[in-house]
Amino acid sequence: MQVTETLNEGLKRGYTVTVTAAELDGKVQAKLAEIQPQVAMKGFRQGKVPMALLRKQHGPRLLGEAMQETIDGAVSSHLESSGDRPAMQPAVKMTNQDWKEGDDVVVEVSYEKLPEVPSVDLGAIQLTRLTVAADDAAVDEALQNLADTAKSYEDKDGAAETGDQVVIDFVGKVDGEAFEGGTASDYPLVLGSNSFIPGFEDQLVGVTTGEEKDVNVSFPEEYGAKHLAGKAAVFTCTVKGVKAPKAAAIDDDLAKRFGADDLDALKAQVRERLEAEYKGAARAVSKRALLDRLDESVDFDLPESLVKAEAEQIAHQLWHEENPQVHGHNHDHIEPTEEHTRLARRRVKLGLLLADLGQKAEVKVTDAELTQAVLQQARQYRGQERQFFEFIQNNAAARQQIQAPIFEDKVIDHIFEKAQVEEKATTKDELQTAVEALDQE
Repeated sequence: MQVTETLNEGLKRGYTVTVTAAELDGKVQAKLAEIQPQVAMKGFRQGKVPMALLRKQHGPRLLGEAMQETIDGAVSSHLESSGDRPAMQPAVKMTNQDWKEGDDVVVEVSYEKLPEVPSVDLGAIQLTRLTVAADDAAVDEALQNLADTAKSYEDKDGAAETGDQVVIDFVGKVDGEAFEGGTASDYPLVLGSNSFIPGFEDQLVGVTTGEEKDVNVSFPEEYGAKHLAGKAAVFTCTVKGVKAPKAAAIDDDLAKRFGADDLDALKAQVRERLEAEYKGAARAVSKRALLDRLDESVDFDLPESLVKAEAEQIAHQLWHEENPQVHGHNHDHIEPTEEHTRLARRRVKLGLLLADLGQKAEVKVTDAELTQAVLQQARQYRGQERQFFEFIQNNAAARQQIQAPIFEDKVIDHIFEKAQVEEKATTKDELQTAVEALDQE
């Protein structure tokens, strides 16, 4: 077997691998000798089948195996000796397409190798971490929000207003025919909740108990039920009750409804939750600043294959966000823009840099951390948790997808420990402004 370099340009590498016919034949002979003791054939005892008959029956299959193993072995041996780490699976192409048994096998192997990542002086990185204390006003606001979610509704006289609850029977019809799912009795609908088709709730503002009213609406073009999408409909509604909201009192009873012993205990829980939220938001702001510093601090060649794949993924994801009505992937190719490619280069660069920093710091994701993350995701598949676990267990790519963000967060935490981080007290509003700015960059 002979390996000849054909391309060495930047991160791109190319090689021609030649496997001689004699080498292949030797491997086939060895495979035949290995299976001969187990093979039985009519007219011959087990293990006594002549090699010529074995070769006639099993030779083509074993020749294919020998070719694949030899080529794979050559690529693996080369990567081990060169120290190259391919950015993506090496491309292997057979050059002599008219090959026949007895000829040498010549294949072309090409790939982009991962670059050498420059060292970064983490101690020289200067960052500011925002801190926000949950003051009494924020706690009171959060308690009021809890009280709003626990509010009740009481019968009222007069017309329904936005925020009131109407109890209705309704029958929906399209082209004069009632449709499945368009009928309900004693349905409690809060006006202004936007839980029904746009325009439906607005037309019930002003109704009174006992009134019957036809509500004319059109289903949205992107409505989930395709046979109703874009169709005009009439809902005949009978108002059986109008109720006004009554806020829950902020007291010990409210606290017990949310699992606390008393109001003071609920306040303590709310304060703790708010400060955890503030801390998480502040970390997101600091993380973006850190990634910006890292992006500015080093520069190195990037594998264009990774950049292209990342840009296409970004373009595809953003297209679906802009076209939420398209759920499948049966659409035209989405060509990445220059902005998609710019963002892809940043992501690939930072991904390689964080991976290198994590490797040097010996950052590991423990089995317990991975299991905890899988448990959290499994909760999204109620009734199918076991199938989800089995899928993750049998799918290395899926496990890697769950593990990657855990690894990244641990590397980020490692860098925070090494960097010069100054804490700065700020307000909730200033923190919110900083978080909103993240989406604008």
